[in-house]
Amino acid sequence: MQTEVATQQVFLTIPQSDYRLISSLSRKMGWTIRKPRRSGLQKALDDVQAGRIYEAKDIDDLFAQLDA
Repeated sequence: MQTEVATQQVFLTIPQSDYRLISSLSRKMGWTIRKPRRSGLQKALDDVQAGRIYEAKDIDDLFAQLDA
């Protein structure tokens, strides 16, 4: 006999330092945690906003920047 359990989705924003506590608690309670994944485009936009963009004149300049 299987009983159906009503579930509800809840989205929480917690400090990184508390994640391990919530994760261990959820495992003990049988809960599921899913972390949202960021797309490659969103990561690229974050890099642009943070100023992590680089320019090279040519391939030699690019390799010179990579070696530095």
